[in-house]
Amino acid sequence: MKSINEYGIYVPEILLPKKIDVKSWSVIACDQYTQNPEYWKKTSDAAGSNPSTLNLILPEVYLNAPDKQERISKIHKAMNEYISGDVFAEPLNSFVYLERTTAFGRTRKGLMCCIDLETYEWKPFTTANIRATEATIIERIPPRMEIRRGAPLELPHIMLLVNDKDGCLVEACGENAKKNSPVYDGDMMMNGGKISGWAVTDNSIVEKALNKIAEENHQADGSTFLFAVGDGNHSLATAKSTWEEHKKETGATDDNVRYALVEIVNIYDKGLTFEPIHRVVFDADSEKMISVLAEKLGGKAVAASSKEEMIDAVKKSNADFGFAFKKDGAQKYVILKTEIKELAVSKLQPALDEFLKAGGMEIDYIHGTEDVLELGAKDNGTGILLPPIAKESFFETIGKTGPLPRKSFSMGEADEKRFYLECRKLFN
Repeated sequence: MKSINEYGIYVPEILLPKKIDVKSWSVIACDQYTQNPEYWKKTSDAAGSNPSTLNLILPEVYLNAPDKQERISKIHKAMNEYISGDVFAEPLNSFVYLERTTAFGRTRKGLMCCIDLETYEWKPFTTANIRATEATIIERIPPRMEIRRGAPLELPHIMLLVNDKDGCLVEACGENAKKNSPVYDGDMMMNGGKISGWAVTDNSIVEKALNKIAEENHQADGSTFLFAVGDGNHSLATAKSTWEEHKKETGATDDNVRYALVEIVNIYDKGLTFEPIHRVVFDADSEKMISVLAEKLGGKAVAASSKEEMIDAVKKSNADFGFAFKKDGAQKYVILKTEIKELAVSKLQPALDEFLKAGGMEIDYIHGTEDVLELGAKDNGTGILLPPIAKESFFETIGKTGPLPRKSFSMGEADEKRFYLECRKLFN
């Protein structure tokens, strides 16, 4: 049996405030509400003058602000003040099991741990234990490195997915941890719901689970695909790039920068919703596009008698697409039935990209079904509904084809995204 460290998993040293007030301390991931500065103003008002993770992050709404460098300096200063001041309790040397009940009534379970960045790779067709789920945009990494470079603390909004039908990792740790009193517990600000966390006292549960999951996720090429990055892909890529830079500059082979704090979530957790991100194509010949996609995807286009019939057909499938568009002033609904075995978006997007090369068209990515249909009711819009994300084929698809196309899926609603809470030292 391999040790947990051989799988790139380490027990973290977690920093939490001595007297933690979750409602003022914990704020949403920096990559949310990027077009809504009013949200972040309300967050600032909610945090007030209390110690807060808001003072330790740069909301990406300000990523291109003229005072960005000043903001980064203030972040690093606040981190040092929190460390040297009377904010943090002694480090908690333990995995932490958590439960997050969102404002939507769903409860998601997670496990906080450290990962070895040497066991993670974001580049396509890697054989690393930890792999990206969506294409990484390289240009997004350097601005984020400016924040992490030299920062004495890290705060994670990274969520790793594990392919664990039996619930032997996260859920089993919960059974152990909940015998103890929580290390944090409280309501969260800004419609964030409630969160509780407990220290895991039996690390052998993790070791046993990792060995079982590794055996079940052994790939044909001999590699082991343990974890897929569900949220925070660019943050983890930034951590990896910062470690590579640090290693090159200092010659270090092992220090805190080599690791990253993450939350592991079981992909089969009922509290974890996977929402497809739909497409709208503007100024396209809708019928021609459907015909081309049907040919490329080996599918068959069938007219739907109503909007409801189309929506129902797509939602009940794993590989069918719905199209809403106007033709000669009449609203049309079409179902494109396919036999795709992988995640449907992994086949649709490349075919769409090829069609769009003809030029004169634009594509947008839309979360809500009704929003897609509204755009498909306009004279120049073709709304494309995607089927639900099939959790059963998620790891298999990425293992075979590499990261999914951009904008493939969303894990829950915006307010269900990870909130910052736990910290870890990067530099002493």
